Amino acid sequence: MGEVSMKKVKQSYGLFTTITMIIGICIGSGIFFKSDNILAATGGSVSLGVLVFVLGATSIIFGGLCISELASRTDRAGGIITYVEEFASEKLACGMGWFQIFVYFPTIAVVVSWVVGIYICLLFGWQGTLENQMLIGVIFYTFTFFINSISAKLGGGFQNFSTISKMIPLAIIAICGLFFGNPAEGFKSVSAQTLGGATWLAAIGPVAYSFDGWTISTTIAPEIRDSKKNLPKALIIAPIFVLVTYVAYFIGVTSLLEPKKIMKLQDAHVYIVAQRLFGGFGAQLILIFVIIAVMGTANGIILGYIRLPYSMALRGSGMFPFADKISQEHKKWGMPVNSAIFCYVLTLFWTVIHFITVKFGLLPNSDVSEIAIVMSYLFYIILYYKVFILYRKGEIHSAFRGLFVPIMATVGSVFILTGGLQSKLFIFYAAFCFIIVFIAFSYYKKHHTGTLS
Repeated sequence: MGEVSMKKVKQSYGLFTTITMIIGICIGSGIFFKSDNILAATGGSVSLGVLVFVLGATSIIFGGLCISELASRTDRAGGIITYVEEFASEKLACGMGWFQIFVYFPTIAVVVSWVVGIYICLLFGWQGTLENQMLIGVIFYTFTFFINSISAKLGGGFQNFSTISKMIPLAIIAICGLFFGNPAEGFKSVSAQTLGGATWLAAIGPVAYSFDGWTISTTIAPEIRDSKKNLPKALIIAPIFVLVTYVAYFIGVTSLLEPKKIMKLQDAHVYIVAQRLFGGFGAQLILIFVIIAVMGTANGIILGYIRLPYSMALRGSGMFPFADKISQEHKKWGMPVNSAIFCYVLTLFWTVIHFITVKFGLLPNSDVSEIAIVMSYLFYIILYYKVFILYRKGEIHSAFRGLFVPIMATVGSVFILTGGLQSKLFIFYAAFCFIIVFIAFSYYKKHHTGTLS
């Protein structure tokens, strides 16, 4: 089978959109519905929660610095997959591409869309059954897939709007918690027994979820104006901004509502906090902003996701099946519609899996996306090592950028992986992820025909 040439794409996104994409994917999903999970894992300790946030940020701040070194050396489509392909091997890139397409992106899209359903049920007072929440989630992500499939500007424009909107409730709760709450109270809840045990490490999974998304912007690297300068800037600026925002919000919300109550209320705690501050109408207004925020998260994920099969298919049939079809762009819209349809079908599949795991409590205090996120850090570690190799070869002259940064990024990733081990089903889920990668390796070996165009 013949190879498919790489195509020149229109550069539609600037630095601001790239930064807002990273911020928009991170903030607005995990911070609103993972705070209770973090407190549950830390035994209600706010100080331990803040510590895990800071440690988790190590992986993305230094990871972003590492990835920016690779991003500045190529402008080809595919993001992280391209970096693995160019700086590690095509075979490994094939494995990672399949992992992201079949497991990583669809599980996150499903979970975040489900949260949209949770908050919409709260807003309108509908019965918050799993069935209702999931139905709303499916309707929402179906619409989001459609919008992002017909226009890059529509998806990017909503990303900017939702990111700005979501900062409103975050800022309000953080500031009100500082001035009208009791920040010191939450920090008293830590105990020596909690510190000495390892159970608080389970908070790493929710934190990893909260921070996740910082690499998704690399999938649109060719569509970013002056990407060799703007993408590295975005990969550094956005994670630092996210960390500061997260810590401020986490301290603010636990100052306004006791950690034990947050754990009991779970995802509904945001509404109760807003109700205490502003009454019924004000709480609904805040909840609307929260819904827009979570919608922005799902939009950013889907915006990046629909381009992945497309970018794999552009590399030829040796990397992905049905390459001739999936690499096609719609004549009128100029978008990879076939790739989007492929992603949509996979998202429907994971919707069923997520429904089953939640319905029967198969992943307590977790969901189908967390372990997939943790597993992705194995691939990141490989890239960090390649940055070190560039330093050894003399292509990176700074010891800070070529030695210290990769070491710190690796330490952060190991920390994230350690947290994943706290899940009882981690081994089984990890095994499934490895199976997908090995299937990709087998496909690559059987169908690879030579150099990619």
